[in-house]
Amino acid sequence: MFPIQRNRRLRYSTSIRSLVRENQLSVNDFLVPIFVVEGAGIKEEIASMPNYYRFSLDVLEEELKELWNLGLKSVLVFVKVPDELKDNKGTEALNPEGLMQRSIRFIKEIVPEMVVMTDVALDPYSSYGHDGIVKDGYVVNDSTIETLAKMALSHAQAGADFVAPSDMMDGRIESIRDILEENEYVNTGIMSYSAKYASAFYGPFRDALDSAPGFGDKKTYQMDPANRKEALAETLLDIQQGADIVMVKPGTAYLDIIRDLANEIDTPIAVYQVSGEYAMLKAAAEKGWLNHDEVMIEQLLAFKRAGASIIASYFAKDVAKLLQEDFF
Repeated sequence: MFPIQRNRRLRYSTSIRSLVRENQLSVNDFLVPIFVVEGAGIKEEIASMPNYYRFSLDVLEEELKELWNLGLKSVLVFVKVPDELKDNKGTEALNPEGLMQRSIRFIKEIVPEMVVMTDVALDPYSSYGHDGIVKDGYVVNDSTIETLAKMALSHAQAGADFVAPSDMMDGRIESIRDILEENEYVNTGIMSYSAKYASAFYGPFRDALDSAPGFGDKKTYQMDPANRKEALAETLLDIQQGADIVMVKPGTAYLDIIRDLANEIDTPIAVYQVSGEYAMLKAAAEKGWLNHDEVMIEQLLAFKRAGASIIASYFAKDVAKLLQEDFF
């Protein structure tokens, strides 16, 4: 009771605030998205994602070593597939010499201890730009998960530590876990995009991979942004089917979902701070409307406060550098 209790005593100085801070950011929290393209000598900025790049494998080596030296130990790999290799069945996704499979082997060769997680979805490989096989204008579920399971196995065979199915098809976690077990990849983990919403925040990412849907939208398989209880149901199913890590995507607009899951499960929770979230802050900071670093840190702390233990973020390198400077 005032004046005996004065809460401001715990805010009096930087050192005191650091001492009693409930949530901290560390380089160990971050998963770094990596975009890989075919070719050589390529480091091209993504127009809608300032200061973020697509890399050819030869140029990626320098980036990987920088990430490791900053203390960033985990990457999430996406590939930009040439149009001529796309079809409705995602055939190229199963190519043992495909760009994803070569990328996995390359990363493990350059930085063997790097945790490599891989995107498992058909949209980069689809001539329709959808996350599954299309029949009569509809993304079909069961034939899609057969391909996704084979795709995940090919990533495990190439050396992936975790496969990360981002498609939101029903039953795909069980199918992937089964095929990994049958082929003795018992230590290959699954990070499931368990609560992936049909969000308007994904636009810049689709520019990065040229994977926008060629017709319609993804609302028949990604979750309705209006729904909350559904996220827990989806997540519990994924855990029962073998998911080792679950993910909420996007981030800032879905903090309530992260907290709901944290209240109910013990499985590690990841959050994906998506391309639209990144692009908005970059644009506002460029206009001088927001302080880039302070807002970035505030958003990332919000994910930790909500209950996420892993953050996939395009800001990972920026944060790692600020942490070296004892920014906050």
